[in-house]
Amino acid sequence: MAAPSPHHMLQGREMAAACHPPTRFHHVHGTNIRIDPSHTQATRVESFANGLCFSQEPLEPGQIFLVEIEEKELGWCGHLRVGLTAHDPRSLDVVPEYSLPDLVSMGDTWVFAITRHHNRVTPDGSEARVQGFLSEPYLLIEQVRIPRDKLVGRSRPSQYSHMLDDLYKTNMLPPTARRSRIGVLYAIRSDGMADMHIIINGEDMGPSARSLPASRPLYAVIDVFASTKSVRVIQVEYGFPSLQTLCRLVIQKHIVHRLAIDGLDLPPLLKNFCKYE
Repeated sequence: MAAPSPHHMLQGREMAAACHPPTRFHHVHGTNIRIDPSHTQATRVESFANGLCFSQEPLEPGQIFLVEIEEKELGWCGHLRVGLTAHDPRSLDVVPEYSLPDLVSMGDTWVFAITRHHNRVTPDGSEARVQGFLSEPYLLIEQVRIPRDKLVGRSRPSQYSHMLDDLYKTNMLPPTARRSRIGVLYAIRSDGMADMHIIINGEDMGPSARSLPASRPLYAVIDVFASTKSVRVIQVEYGFPSLQTLCRLVIQKHIVHRLAIDGLDLPPLLKNFCKYE
């Protein structure tokens, strides 16, 4: 039997990527975390620590665990922390108080602290090019291809929407803001090892950790820390964007700003989706 061609192997990877299961939070979590019945929302109910959460299942290569910041809490210094761990959450005798340094010090864990600025990793330390989320329809990392639209957070429409939309289109929304979307994935390299990538509002921040053991199960780590109080899991489209997403992109390109959608002859649910889902 002939060996599969690189073209067919790539097609196989894309088909497999389209079949990633839904992401949920694990039932094992920090003592100050409350998980909703759907296991898609995590809220820290007191203090600023003990907010560790994990993905319900190990991530597959190229599968992103994406969350949206739903609620903030004033008075604390620090923000969301995300990463990967090779530790099965069920194997933990006690969930550590912090991802950094506690969980990382256990080994086989890689965590990145999200800040308002300076999240991008570049090989030579140079300033990376900022790219608007509508300029390229896909996020591309190694063999991973994910439609960018679902990865980007959106503001609620208001009298200032025309200004806020400019920030979103140029990807200038602060990563730590409400409705910002932050995700983590790992991509397999040609040598069989993996690199961890942090995705902020549809933009790859670069390989924040290298040479991870891709042969081991890797769980997503979400530390609902300090000023970040509540996050919600966002399910991601793989392969090709949905017809609904493509329709929204066409509508958005032909209006001045999102408040103008209210004047269109569209069903209320579609207007809602076009404005900020």
